Amino acid sequence: MNIYLPIAEISVNVFLLLGMGGGVGFLSGLFGVGGGFLMTPLLIFIGVTPAVAVATEANQIMAASVSGVLAHWRRGNVDFKMGGVLLFGGALGSVSGVWLFTLLRGLGQLDLVISLCYVILLGVVGILMLVESTRALFRMRRQADVRRKLHQHHWMHGLPFKMRFRKSKLYISALLPVMIGFIVGILAAIMGVGGGFIMVPAMIYLLGMPTSVVVGTSLFQIIFVTGTVTFLQATQNQTVDAILALILLTGGVIGAQVGTRVGTRLRGEHLRSLLALLVLAVCGKLAYDLIVTPSDLFIIGASGGH
Repeated sequence: MNIYLPIAEISVNVFLLLGMGGGVGFLSGLFGVGGGFLMTPLLIFIGVTPAVAVATEANQIMAASVSGVLAHWRRGNVDFKMGGVLLFGGALGSVSGVWLFTLLRGLGQLDLVISLCYVILLGVVGILMLVESTRALFRMRRQADVRRKLHQHHWMHGLPFKMRFRKSKLYISALLPVMIGFIVGILAAIMGVGGGFIMVPAMIYLLGMPTSVVVGTSLFQIIFVTGTVTFLQATQNQTVDAILALILLTGGVIGAQVGTRVGTRLRGEHLRSLLALLVLAVCGKLAYDLIVTPSDLFIIGASGGH
């Protein structure tokens, strides 16, 4: 059962899109990530242009994140004060990222930049997460040791403008979450991701937040950043396919609820290990596609072999 996507200008099986949306929604609830790092490449693989995939996926991430936040909020696992500070930085980053997106698109370098960003960021983050989570699984998991590690201070905690975040049991500089939010906002605009695969490790290892609060707080911030990106992409670049987004978010909302319930039964170390392996798998596929010569050289540019 194919459906025509007017902005993407292709016909795609509607059940394939629903399944993709449900799978990404499941990851959103399970790991506290938007899932865009997986969905955007998948959309590109089925024929959607990178510009449309990036802009439309931001819309789908927003809906899946709302569903995930509601589930975590009912369990009391959302630090709204921390989320607000992250959101401030995210809003600034979103505006800057959409401006950069428009500039790169005008130069004809957008597709290459998107692919390279995915390979570099996913590779670095995936390796770091896998190494750390593997060490955590093999060491003694006494709660006292975990608390001491999470609250270990370094030079960044000495920055000014300190704030107390009671839900996360932290007293740190507000500049740290603002900077993290800013970077995630840029990634959301350029890569069509919620930024959870960057934000979740940063909140755990840089800010020292408890894993139980990180997932819900990350999703809370992702809602507003991706909402801003969707609005700016739709008004400035006209690359948001509403029909595609609606189908994806229908599956995403359902999947997020299931993922949240499964996530509560797994330890933080296990969740981080699984997320790291998933990130590295996507990175490997994208790197392979960049290196291998395509079967039809015409698709790599107007000056190709045809």
